[in-house]
Amino acid sequence: MRRFWLIFAQTVTVGVAALFVVQTLKPEWLDRLPRGVIVKEISEDRPADSVTSFRTAAVKAVPSVVHIFTRQETRQSRSPFLNDPLFRHFFGDRFGHEETQRRSGLGSGVVVTNDGYILTNNHVIEAADEIEVASNDGRKFKATVVGSDPESDLAVLRIPANSKLPAITFSSSDSVRVGDAVLAIGNPFGVGQTVTSGIVSALGRTHLGINTFENFIQTDAAINPGNSGGALVDGYGRLIGINTAIYSQSGGSMGIGFAIPVSLVHDVLAQIIRTGAVTRGWIGVEVQEITPELAEMRRLPVTEGALIAGIVRGSPADKAGIRPGDILLAVAGKKVRDAQIMLDLIAALEPGRSATFRVRREGQEIEIPATIGKRPRPSRE
Repeated sequence: MRRFWLIFAQTVTVGVAALFVVQTLKPEWLDRLPRGVIVKEISEDRPADSVTSFRTAAVKAVPSVVHIFTRQETRQSRSPFLNDPLFRHFFGDRFGHEETQRRSGLGSGVVVTNDGYILTNNHVIEAADEIEVASNDGRKFKATVVGSDPESDLAVLRIPANSKLPAITFSSSDSVRVGDAVLAIGNPFGVGQTVTSGIVSALGRTHLGINTFENFIQTDAAINPGNSGGALVDGYGRLIGINTAIYSQSGGSMGIGFAIPVSLVHDVLAQIIRTGAVTRGWIGVEVQEITPELAEMRRLPVTEGALIAGIVRGSPADKAGIRPGDILLAVAGKKVRDAQIMLDLIAALEPGRSATFRVRREGQEIEIPATIGKRPRPSRE
């Protein structure tokens, strides 16, 4: 019995040594062996995109993302040299007439309904005289502006209902998490439909100074000029945001891009399709962030809330008795953590309705009812 085990051990040792020598000196010999003998390979019927690819998500979402081309006519002003009599003596008025110039721009958009409604950024189509939409399969359509919302930088276009472009599927607004894989789809630099991948880097980005109403998804998926208005989709090809802005010192992607989340998109889209505009609540106050330094200077017990720095004369806040110096703590029972939250809470209120505002004044908390007004549309400069 001892001899048997000795022979077995020597055989195994020799076999392992031989396999080591072949693997080291002649690895190509192993390729001649039947597959599955040495290495277990991935089965051919196993979906590759479940391991290394976003192919399924891209195939689903790409047909719903379009290119947007805009044209705008501008007139060049009269030459200032014409005010010089000597210049006019030699050259006459040949430089006096206005010259018409045509400017073009490009961006991206997302088909959101099967009857031709397209969502994009307001800055993509702002001041455009002509708008043309090109689908991923090469078809082109004239588009009209249904409505826009400069304060969220969203706009809705309409192309013929028989265009038969597929509408994108929306993700639920609370399904996005930091670390989720995402795709950015658009027309960067006008080179054509492009898909880039990355992850969600952060949620709820505010105080960036990009829009009045901010609640951005931050992503490291490459977003470049021309991607504006395009789709940010999840790993299933569902829309989670509209690509809007990049942080860049060179004009190209630096790994920090921002998208408007579908939670904001839903409301703006519905209002524009229904009425052509977005209506928000307003009470007419100017607010200031309560920093730790400000709280110490004013001897405030907390840094939460928003300091009322000014009141618009004749506004709902003025009529209700809200005063400069008040600390706004809650709007309609919802806590105000900072000035941005306050702005969002008031904007969500329906104009004409009454709401209660809780403020701290001279060390005491009081509740003040006010009738909500309609937020004025920002004037174009």
